Amino acid sequence: MRILLLSQFYPPVIGGEERHVRNLGATLAQRGHDVIVGTTMHPGSPDIEMDGTVRVHRLRGTLQRLPAIHADSERRHAPPFPDPELTLALKRLVTQEKPDVVHAHNWIYASFLPVKPFSGAPLVVTLHDYGLVCAKKNFMHLGEHLCGGPTLSKCLRCATRHYGAAKAGVTTLGNMASSFAARRMVDRFIPVSHAVARHTGLSGSDTPYEVIPNFVPDNVGEPDPQDSQLDLMPADGFILFVGDMMRLKGIDVLLNAYAGLKRAPPLVLIGRRAPDTPTDLPANVRALGTLPHSTIMHAWRHSLFGVLPSVGPEACATVIMEAMACGKAIVASDIGGMPDLVDAGETGLLVPAGDTQALRRAMQRLLDNPALLTQLGTASLARVESLKASAVVSRIEQVYREVLRPAADRAVVPVHQISGGPPCR
Repeated sequence: MRILLLSQFYPPVIGGEERHVRNLGATLAQRGHDVIVGTTMHPGSPDIEMDGTVRVHRLRGTLQRLPAIHADSERRHAPPFPDPELTLALKRLVTQEKPDVVHAHNWIYASFLPVKPFSGAPLVVTLHDYGLVCAKKNFMHLGEHLCGGPTLSKCLRCATRHYGAAKAGVTTLGNMASSFAARRMVDRFIPVSHAVARHTGLSGSDTPYEVIPNFVPDNVGEPDPQDSQLDLMPADGFILFVGDMMRLKGIDVLLNAYAGLKRAPPLVLIGRRAPDTPTDLPANVRALGTLPHSTIMHAWRHSLFGVLPSVGPEACATVIMEAMACGKAIVASDIGGMPDLVDAGETGLLVPAGDTQALRRAMQRLLDNPALLTQLGTASLARVESLKASAVVSRIEQVYREVLRPAADRAVVPVHQISGGPPCR
């Protein structure tokens, strides 16, 4: 097949979603497909380049030309509504490349919707977050509580606190309009967890979707001998947190829980600082900031266990899979897509989101029970095999084959009713 992947960002911009798209493209190419990536322009990057055997086209959008409207000039997001210049660029791209399938990731799909009727290609959209219904993408109302579902007035008030009034109105209304159109035009949604399917309203609807998790490369756990920053790590046997050091990720809950542990080893924090990152850290906590992915994987291999205490509904946390690939147990919040990944009592421990005492008890339990820690780590190594590229990408290929069948020959009930079963089991 000739497959066009659409992603608002692509390396050298690096994040979980960008790494996923790059790994997906590389794996599909290895499996014999002709893979093209369409992404937004990045300063200093060529318009067209080869990333291995994957052709990467960098496209200009009108909103990308306005750095003042973006909080981070390095990450100029595609809007949740058609960007005129980006839509025209996508039309030229599909005319040139003639893909069999277009597979978009999050909001860049909105700029492709006007092109779809002319492209002749079915459209698959992976939902890596809650952007189909949430203008902020995180499904947290006013940044404090899990949202009960979108309404115009509630969403405008919530988005205004985040974006300001003018940007909130355009983003919220544009997202609602695009979501309405997408539910009628997208041939298959791929939410990355049951939580994403549920909170975006796909569960229980007639919209075709299949829950397929993110994945990690088959060789993700192998050490990189070229890593030059290994000396940043403390001695083996530390607790590890990887992620943005913000309250939404539960960083304050983690620090409070850690401060009450008995005989605690060092706690290592790896990730970007945020405006709400705590400035006072308990003794024996090392905040290392952002590090190369190879160094992060080294940290997982030498850690005792990992902690992901998010208070928001993480869609499908790749860091959990990376920990599992290194044979490490995870203590995680029982929220969002994390219960899809962590088998409570088998590969890790789940605690209520925001519960400092429960998090402390779970961490102390692992510290006091080396046999349990070993048991959970061994089970994690076995479990992660179903979350590696060789297992997950074949499921995505099956989605492509299904949407390429004539409409009359496709399944007559929503796909999620056919495939059945948890996505990651």
